[in-house]
Amino acid sequence: MIQKLTSSRFGLVAASTTALVLMGGIGTATAAHLIGSKSIKDQSIRSVDIKAQGVGTSEIRNGTIDLRDISKATRKALTVAGPKGDKGDPGPVGMPGVQGEKGEKGDAGQAGAPGPQGEVGLTGAMGDTGATGATGAQGAPGTDSVSELAEFFALAPPDNAAIVAPGLDVSFPQDGPSLGSIQRTGPRTFNLPDVGIYRVSFSVPVSEAGQLVLTLNDTELAYTVVGRATGTTPISGTAYVQTTGVDSVLTVRNPAEGSNALTVTPQAGGTQPVASTLTIERLH
Repeated sequence: MIQKLTSSRFGLVAASTTALVLMGGIGTATAAHLIGSKSIKDQSIRSVDIKAQGVGTSEIRNGTIDLRDISKATRKALTVAGPKGDKGDPGPVGMPGVQGEKGEKGDAGQAGAPGPQGEVGLTGAMGDTGATGATGAQGAPGTDSVSELAEFFALAPPDNAAIVAPGLDVSFPQDGPSLGSIQRTGPRTFNLPDVGIYRVSFSVPVSEAGQLVLTLNDTELAYTVVGRATGTTPISGTAYVQTTGVDSVLTVRNPAEGSNALTVTPQAGGTQPVASTLTIERLH
C-alpha cells in the first residue's frame, strides 16, 4: 500500500499545472476528473485520502492512474471535484431564426382625442385676373320694361284758363323729360309712333266733381274712365293702351256724355301753380 503519492516520485502532479487524469469505465477509458495542484495540498495524496485503499506503481501508467486497474472503492476515493474554471468568452452570435408567420390583425384601437387647432396660415398672394368671359345671350325682355317714355304737363295758371266742356280735351302744353320718339302733335294731342302697348298715367286737379277718359284716334276708351264725386282731390288714372297701327293719336278728355264742364283749379291749396301731368311709356 502506498501511503503518500507525490509529484516528484510518480510525475503525476506538477506544482502549478500537472494533473492526474482519472479514467473511468471498464473496457473504455474516458476522461473523468482532473486532480490539479490546487486540489492536492503540499502536492501529495495521503493514505487517509484514499480510505485504506492502495494504489501501487502497477496502477500508474504513463503518468496517469487507470481506474480500471484499481478497486471501485479506490476510484471513488480518487474522484475529487476540481476547482471551478474561469468564465469562458461569449460564443458567436447565432444565425437569425426563420421569420414567423404573420399574426392576425388586431382590433382597432380607440380614436385619439382631437389635437389642438393649428394657427391660422398666412394669406396667400392674390392670383392673376382671369380672362374676360364671352358675352352671354341677351335675355328675354322683363315685365313692363320701358323702351320709350315722355312726360307732358300744364300749370294752373296760366294753362287751361278756360273750362273743359264735355267732349273737349285737357291741354298739356309743356314738355317734360322724354326718351325715344313719343311726341306731341299739339297742346292736347300726342303721337304714339310705334305699334305696341303703352302705359298712360294722368292727373288733373279740377274744382268740380267729374270724370276723365283716354281717347285713341278720337275714340273714347271706356275701360280708362276715372272720376270723383267731390272737388277736393285731382282726377287721376293709369291704363294700358294697345295700338294697332303707327302714329296713333292719344288725348285726355272730359267724356262727351259728361254732366258738367270742368274747371282746372288755379293755385289749388297754396300760392304756387298746380301741375296737371300726362306720362306715356312704351313697353316691350
